[in-house]
Amino acid sequence: MRNDVRRLRTAQELSQQALGAALGVSRQTVNAIEQGRYDPSLPLAIRIARHFGTTVEEVFHVDDDT
Repeated sequence: MRNDVRRLRTAQELSQQALGAALGVSRQTVNAIEQGRYDPSLPLAIRIARHFGTTVEEVFHVDDDT
């Protein structure tokens, strides 16, 4: 699954550490999500979307080739 977390985070000039703290997760979790190595749980995906004032569907994109 692709996502726009890095783009949204950098647009707000947030570090991975700061975003992780705001979401209640580690910097490593934020990094793994941005790299596409970890798909967040639904509650975490909702927290991410709400943090950026958008919807889950606008942040996370299902790859069509699966």
